[in-house]
Amino acid sequence: MENNWILSQQHHRVLTLTINRPDVRNALSTPCLELLVKHLEHAQIDDNIGAIVITGNPRFFAAGADLKELQQQTVASAITDKRPQVWRRFAQISKPIICAANGYALGAGFELLLASDIIIAGESARFGLPEITLGLIPGAGGTQRLIRAVGKSLAMQMVLTGETISAQQAQQAGLISEVCVDALTLERAQTIAKRIAGHAPLAVNAAKAALVSAQESHLTEGLKLERQYFVSLAGTDDRQEGIAAFFEKRSPQFTGR
Repeated sequence: MENNWILSQQHHRVLTLTINRPDVRNALSTPCLELLVKHLEHAQIDDNIGAIVITGNPRFFAAGADLKELQQQTVASAITDKRPQVWRRFAQISKPIICAANGYALGAGFELLLASDIIIAGESARFGLPEITLGLIPGAGGTQRLIRAVGKSLAMQMVLTGETISAQQAQQAGLISEVCVDALTLERAQTIAKRIAGHAPLAVNAAKAALVSAQESHLTEGLKLERQYFVSLAGTDDRQEGIAAFFEKRSPQFTGR
């Protein structure tokens, strides 16, 4: 059964991963999270994949961690918990990750969205960190990434009340990039992923790394890193091909070199 928790489908240079645990509202148990990350790591080294889409089902993107696991957790087991390491592996994926979210994205499911690169949401989507209602706090980056995404006031309100926000509120706060009709959410995310996957792979990876660093460093450091990536691309074949194709009014043929 575990092998079916993450469904994988590739079309052109886009890999779509579907969280498939409907009986538990797509809860991200540790084995499920590990399986998802293994799929991402395989995609990372596959030159035929340029971008990744993660989605759930119409009612739930993912409804948090597995509460049965949390119920058994002690201070000692929390200290040695391997989930933080799995989340670090998720964050180390250099290829763009686009999430297509319909229904509820709560707790760890919402933290997965926060750790991804682009979020496309259906009109039905609702986002929240309800850990406070269980005597907990978010433990997979929720407090840190949310406040960087939406600012202090809304982050405080969401974390301290445990209440959810709608897709429209999330877009207004800058948390997500687009709101779609539910039936078109996945298709829209795949369209964006396909466009990204058509660009020069080295440039895409460098752009993502520079953007991620902007959230984690001071402006001076970020500008220096951005310039380093810019200079490193000057010697690539794809850069020469991209400029040549522009002047020759044709589509570039990128090779990843």
